[in-house]
Amino acid sequence: MARFDPSLIGGWVAKGFEPVREAFEHNFTQRSELGAACAVYHAGKLVVDLWGGYRERASAARWQKDTLVRVSSATLGPSALALALAHSRGWLDYDAPVAAYWPEFAEQHKQDITVRRLLSHQAGLPAIDEPLTPAILRDREALAAALARQAPAWEPGARHGYHFYTLGLYESELLRRVDPQARNLGRFFQDEIAAPLGLELYIGPPPESSARRIAAMLTPGTLQTVQGLRRAPLPFGVAWLRRASLTHRALHAPEAAHMGPGTELPSGHGVGQVRSLAAAYGALAAGGAGLGLARETFAALTQPVRAAPDAVLRVRTAFSLGFLRPCPALRFGSTSRALGMPGLGVSVGFADPDTQVGFAYAPNRLRLAFLGDERAEALTQALYTCVG
Repeated sequence: MARFDPSLIGGWVAKGFEPVREAFEHNFTQRSELGAACAVYHAGKLVVDLWGGYRERASAARWQKDTLVRVSSATLGPSALALALAHSRGWLDYDAPVAAYWPEFAEQHKQDITVRRLLSHQAGLPAIDEPLTPAILRDREALAAALARQAPAWEPGARHGYHFYTLGLYESELLRRVDPQARNLGRFFQDEIAAPLGLELYIGPPPESSARRIAAMLTPGTLQTVQGLRRAPLPFGVAWLRRASLTHRALHAPEAAHMGPGTELPSGHGVGQVRSLAAAYGALAAGGAGLGLARETFAALTQPVRAAPDAVLRVRTAFSLGFLRPCPALRFGSTSRALGMPGLGVSVGFADPDTQVGFAYAPNRLRLAFLGDERAEALTQALYTCVG
């Protein structure tokens, strides 16, 4: 076991949640953690608030209580909450056609795709054929037109596949169409969810005054990438390496990685304090009233969903209304009513209504892990020894 400096760990845990702190420390001593934070809400109360390690390796700057971290695809969870709030306000119906709110979306025979199918990764739109230049990404009308022109890769509703970076773009345009103020998703989330709950959680760039507090991400090298692919299911690894495959096209999006100032990617540009992500999921786990969600919306979100073969990830997954649900590829929560989203690295957040748990974890040492890795798993396993 590596030597461990206890002063590298900050924060606290409530009585009975000591195993989570032990697992958090073991991530540093046994699992090569660089810097990370973990937070848990239980029955509406913050019971785990931990941070530790280094915010930046080069300068040995320590991770602080207010350090921000990028959460990659875990951003899709807060994005789904924004759409759920729009549903609760009666602005959209999950079972109405997307084209009812966004007429141009009907191009390329997409007129029958419902909001539910789009948010559940069933629309056949995991990749965009048209290059999305920085100019297009900054122009909402031009981006909306490009999204509307995309033809489905399969018959909508006949199958599903992870819409890695595209779903957030479609979500933002849909929300802009139904919001009386025509806000994009990031602005809506900040105004209607983050600010009222006092969350420091952004979909898109944070204020310049906060940028200095963002943890520097350590990306995996070639060897680590190869090792990650070897650990992934073989069909996924093979498809990942084939440039013409739908998997490669859906998961390799240069425009998603290089979106500059003035653009947002609600599928992957989330940044904030980990306890804020946990707070959002904690409010959801408690029934969603604190988020402004109607009971009907909460019931729709937590309805169990069957896993099925994923045309992009090449394993059995389950998605519903913008969230990943427990499935063979990634089990989380205590029952099938849990809902959340992981991100590259692997950051993760989820709500478990049956134990009233809201969980979030994010590191700055990224790994090519297939949906989850041992660091997050160790924390969640320790958590459920505490709450049952």
